[in-house]
Amino acid sequence: MLSAASVTAHHGGVVRGTLLGRYGITRRMRADEVDRGALVRIRPGVFAVPTADPQLVEAAAHGGALTCAHALRLYGIWTLIPADAVHVWLGARGRAHHHGCGCVVHRDAGVAGVGLAPLEEVLVHVHRCGGEEAFFAALESALAQRKITSAARRRIRARLPARARWLVDFARSDADSGLESLLRLRLHLRGIRLDCQVRIRGVGRVDFVLDGLLILEADGKGNHDSPEKRHRDLMRDALASALGYETLRFDYAQIVHSWPVVEAAVLAAIARLRERD
Repeated sequence: MLSAASVTAHHGGVVRGTLLGRYGITRRMRADEVDRGALVRIRPGVFAVPTADPQLVEAAAHGGALTCAHALRLYGIWTLIPADAVHVWLGARGRAHHHGCGCVVHRDAGVAGVGLAPLEEVLVHVHRCGGEEAFFAALESALAQRKITSAARRRIRARLPARARWLVDFARSDADSGLESLLRLRLHLRGIRLDCQVRIRGVGRVDFVLDGLLILEADGKGNHDSPEKRHRDLMRDALASALGYETLRFDYAQIVHSWPVVEAAVLAAIARLRERD
């Protein structure tokens, strides 16, 4: 026989009692599992398993579904937004249940339910809360993981302000990290075009090539820190140099927190290479 806890866990860890009822789980059965500690009653009619994500539980306690940065994390999507306050989607007519929290409420059309908000809804909220860069990086991460369909992409585009819809058109599905997305977006806004995910014979695939001779690599957190990976990167750079390429590598801290330094380095390298021609 199905238990309330197993059904709740299967549906993401937080559910309404009405959903449990559809599986034949009665109020008495739910109450028994709450008494045993197998199920937690968040508020009237809403339940969670003890291992449920704390932010999901807090959003449900507030009356809706988890969205924005915490939701992106649960979906495995790269995010530029710090995961601080819990953001809650209440739908168009959902009622907030204030519980001494610092939740940020999103009221948009639709029925929010409880648990994790749909990813396309989350992305729309990210644009509003985090801005264009955070939205673009998250969108490309979702596209790269095939977590957004073409139809969802069109719906997201339609819900953005007109001035921001070009971001959806500009997004690609082959970015390896949000850092690559940020680098490409920021240089595009400077009028600099990059060739993306380029394979160079003898070197392998590189993040970007500019003007046919400048390689740009965005090294994410932890992805290039080990001695083996560091050695591999140095070998690739040496092989590229032998072929006439110049390589610039930038890490997370540089791209996110020291962009003027990155931009100056790229512009200077472009000027040097163009003087050689």
